[in-house]
Amino acid sequence: MRGGGAGVEAAKVRGGRARLPLRRSLLGRLLAVSALVAACSVAATAWIAVQTTSGAIKQEQGQNLTADARIYDTLLEYAARNPTWDGVGATVRELARESGRRVALTTQSRQPLADSATAATAPALPPQASAVVDPLSVDTVLAARGTDGQRTAADRIDPRAVGPFRLSTADSTALRRTADAKVACLNRAGIASDVVVGASGRPRVQIVGNDPERALGTRCDLAALDTPTRSEQKALDALTALADACLKRQGREGVRLNNDLSWGDPAAVEVPGEAGPLSPRPVPEPAPRDAPAAEPAPSAVPQERTGENDRAIASCVGTARSEQLSSYVASPALLFIGDEGGATLPGFDLSPANTAKIAGAAALVLALTVGASVFAGTRLVRPLHALTGAAQRMRDGEQPASVPVSGDDEVGRLAAAFNDMSAHRARLEEQRKAMVSDVAHELRTPLSNIRGWLEAAQDGLADPDPAFVSSLLEEAVQLQHIIDDLQDLAAADAGVLRLHPEPVGVRELLSQVAAAHQARAENAGVALTVAVAATGPEPALRADPVRLRQAVGNLVSNAVRHTPEGGRVTLSAYASDASDAYAGEGEGDDGGKACDGTVVIEVRDTGSGIPAEDLPHVFDRFWRAEKSRSRRTGGSGLGLAIVRKLVEAHGGTVEATSTEGEGSTFALRLPAGPEPSDP
Repeated sequence: MRGGGAGVEAAKVRGGRARLPLRRSLLGRLLAVSALVAACSVAATAWIAVQTTSGAIKQEQGQNLTADARIYDTLLEYAARNPTWDGVGATVRELARESGRRVALTTQSRQPLADSATAATAPALPPQASAVVDPLSVDTVLAARGTDGQRTAADRIDPRAVGPFRLSTADSTALRRTADAKVACLNRAGIASDVVVGASGRPRVQIVGNDPERALGTRCDLAALDTPTRSEQKALDALTALADACLKRQGREGVRLNNDLSWGDPAAVEVPGEAGPLSPRPVPEPAPRDAPAAEPAPSAVPQERTGENDRAIASCVGTARSEQLSSYVASPALLFIGDEGGATLPGFDLSPANTAKIAGAAALVLALTVGASVFAGTRLVRPLHALTGAAQRMRDGEQPASVPVSGDDEVGRLAAAFNDMSAHRARLEEQRKAMVSDVAHELRTPLSNIRGWLEAAQDGLADPDPAFVSSLLEEAVQLQHIIDDLQDLAAADAGVLRLHPEPVGVRELLSQVAAAHQARAENAGVALTVAVAATGPEPALRADPVRLRQAVGNLVSNAVRHTPEGGRVTLSAYASDASDAYAGEGEGDDGGKACDGTVVIEVRDTGSGIPAEDLPHVFDRFWRAEKSRSRRTGGSGLGLAIVRKLVEAHGGTVEATSTEGEGSTFALRLPAGPEPSDP
């Protein structure tokens, strides 16, 4: 008989199987699929959203910039035509109504001039202004947008700021009649032309097609339109004086300004439709296109034309123009453009087309996600379906069949566990059938003997003498013993095996068991000894003494039966904290086997041992190492199964170890001290 704990150890090995690495586990694959689907969904959604919304954003921002430029240009025109901001409120409100934006004007010290906000308490203005409205220092980017790109980047003075160059109504009307006459003359000559009125009110003739040389061969003299009026000449003289004063402060000679505010000698050719002669000359600060023509002022000695002089003249002319116009235009103001709520960056609404694109992209991503999930789910569920079908066939009583193990992941391990369970169930079914057969055989043998002896006595073939009665009693005792063993196993299986725990003296208990089996051991020629120290503290143990004696007695009986003549059976006990005091012969190496808080009772024999392949089955019911043995030679096969049930009822374990040809050791491990609970 050998270590019947091999089955338990095998179960421990299976139960303690190492955890799968995350990359190979079902959880890892699910996480990987989910992460991949989520990443693809986010990337696709983000890409499509960017593609579909970027155009809408750019379009909306472009519209906002155009609207902002128009607002800026309108207010710039107001500042160029009015010396103050009085009355600008109506213009601001109209611009806000047309653009759907909040428009506010403040002085440079942030004193409010006009605000389109309709709330009782207007939201605070942002710290940064959208633009500065100053007709003498124009924002060339916004101004270029507001005038469809017609203004150059160097034109910092708004052309609508004409100041003293503005014509009176009478002068403008007279010049308009002259211009109409010139246009009629050109039309008769077959040259299409129009009258264009500038910001100062001065009309000029513009040839359609911008080919002014076509008018040179006609009798229509356009020079009369270039002659400055008295007010224009006066303003030009004043501007020239301011420019000369600037140049003199730099130690330079005065300048002669032409009617278009250029300087130097004018070209000899007069170009119809322009405000003066067309001649190549630097114009870093050009005047309004409709500025009046002026007669060249006499200069005693023309100064040398150099790049440095031209830059100095251009700077002084610009400074002179700003100084001359400063009293005719409104002071610089801060312009704020934003939403009604106070935000300076407006939101936008997606168009139905872009909304449909985003919805379609989301639907596509959803379809791909569902497809990937279905594909992954199908691969994961397929082995589960196989497991379900096998379990249902097993339920219906069909022969258990194994399912394929696809891998070493959770599902693969589940399939392997199911196959183990199916095989174990098949073994249990075989054991059940074998048990029924064994029980019938074990009961039939004594009953057949009893019946045979009784029929012989009835027929007068046997005398009912004391030997006859003793034989019948022996058969009845064997029959009763089988029934008692079966009853104990049934009670243990049903959980109704009742225990009556009390403090137990381990030394005394082992001595009682040894005394009960001493006669049988002597008859078999086996030495039965107890290796427990006679002095010293005993291991603390609380158990049912009757059931514990039964368990140890079954082990001793089994050991004596399988030990040859001249062998030895040893009973020993020790506790984890006193192993040396209670270890018997050869016990020193076993002290480490006891766990803290346990009492170990061992039964050792020097028999033939148990083969390794039979060791896991020693605690099975009706199992015999030698199948040829009968009850008289090999027992009923229930003793070790009863030992295991009794030890488990006490909250302990039993295990067997064996070396074939040397002997076996059965160890009962019971909790020390506390009272075991009843099952």
